[in-house]
Amino acid sequence: MRILDHMTLLSALDWIAAGTFVVSWLVLGWMIEHPGAKHPSVTILMSERRRDWMKVMVTRDPRIFDSQILGGLRQGTAFFASSCLLSIGGVLALVGNTEPLRGVAAEVTDMAVPVLIFQLKLALVALFLTNAFLKFVWSNRIFGYCAVLMAAVPNDPNDPIAYPRAGQAAELNIRAAMNFNRGLRAMYFALGALAWLLGAVALIIATVAVVWIVWSREFASLPRKILLEDEV
Repeated sequence: MRILDHMTLLSALDWIAAGTFVVSWLVLGWMIEHPGAKHPSVTILMSERRRDWMKVMVTRDPRIFDSQILGGLRQGTAFFASSCLLSIGGVLALVGNTEPLRGVAAEVTDMAVPVLIFQLKLALVALFLTNAFLKFVWSNRIFGYCAVLMAAVPNDPNDPIAYPRAGQAAELNIRAAMNFNRGLRAMYFALGALAWLLGAVALIIATVAVVWIVWSREFASLPRKILLEDEV
């Protein structure tokens, strides 16, 4: 009951800001992964290039270049997964030590806001970091599946299983990359969630900023323009 009593201290604007934050994350992710055919995202454009990569790999011998690329991708997922674990540990340490939170409460607001409110706000950060960690771990594992399948692709393009198996490797690669991108988006939003410590208005501003940053990189960036030139 104590938690429910303290949660009533969150204003209607706090709930609106938090709801907008979560909905923005979900909607943005859907827009990136399911864009219109006339306005593809970088994620979708790169999916096609990944399919091309696996087709070319069939006739490449030796496949050292391919293994190096995949190794680099797996290292990236492992790096970000480790970073998420460290960040989660930092957030949990801050939640467990209420004194810094009391200091924040005293500086940001004139009200005697219970520390539990700040802990709840940090919980949102921890949830997004946890989501990111799980996405990176799953991405790393799928890249591993992809590596095994790539090794099972015959070098002979006339082999009846060569291109079908290369296609399977491509789809696994795309799925791994999709989860990697989801993890990155969750990290962006975790950083934005920190603004809630400064209030609901700050969270709304951070939501707009994060959405703009992620959206512009997927739909209005130079890499996207370069990828589209290949489509003309």
